[in-house]
Amino acid sequence: MSLPTSFGLLLLGLFVLPVLVSGCLPDGRNGVPWYEARRDPTGLAPDPATTPEAVVQVYAARAVSWRGIFSVHTWIAVKPTGAQRYTRYEVLGFGVANGAPAVRVDRTGPDNYWFGSRPQIIRDRRGPGIDAIVDKIRAAVARYPYPHEYRAWPGPNSNTFTAYVAREVPELGLDLPSNAVGKDFLPGGALFATAPSGSGFQVSLYGLAGVLLAVDEGLEVNVLGLNIGVDAAVPALKLPAIGRVGLDR
Repeated sequence: MSLPTSFGLLLLGLFVLPVLVSGCLPDGRNGVPWYEARRDPTGLAPDPATTPEAVVQVYAARAVSWRGIFSVHTWIAVKPTGAQRYTRYEVLGFGVANGAPAVRVDRTGPDNYWFGSRPQIIRDRRGPGIDAIVDKIRAAVARYPYPHEYRAWPGPNSNTFTAYVAREVPELGLDLPSNAVGKDFLPGGALFATAPSGSGFQVSLYGLAGVLLAVDEGLEVNVLGLNIGVDAAVPALKLPAIGRVGLDR
């Protein structure tokens, strides 16, 4: 077998095998149809009654139905200093074809189960200086260029939205999961952009092919919306569908 053929098979395996493994993993919904799955609060967001400081949290949970094999769904929750409630920002595809907006505000609480999938906090910022970040996030949400558009693949979708806000607010320092399909779809057909974390740069062709190199994200290679990569600073592999395998940031 020639070296190019061997390399091609290895590359194919690195993209295909993680997807197959992800399809075999339990999704936490225990066979309950997604539309009947729990959507109650998880308690991950600090209680505003006992947490007067400003809070910004970014969440990720396995996407609904078959999409959960490939990707997570992400959203942003913010609370200014002294506020008695959070505001949750996200993009959803439900109803967009019938005229509903893609950007939704406060559809549920800040930390609720995502149709049976328990979310994880992927960024938590709070305390002094966070009110300014909250203001910038709100302004970025208002500027999002696809408020009435949604396409699960390659974007614009929920992860396109979160990545856009992160690029507009680099102070947030958000390292999105490698299995957040759609995060590499750059608005306006742009080929170059800063990484969502603000610590590097990326090249992307409509979210279908590209390379990202950044201090926080490490190196990621995107093929058809699936990312494989390595984080050398905090050692970990980044695999399609599965996400990060290694030390947590």
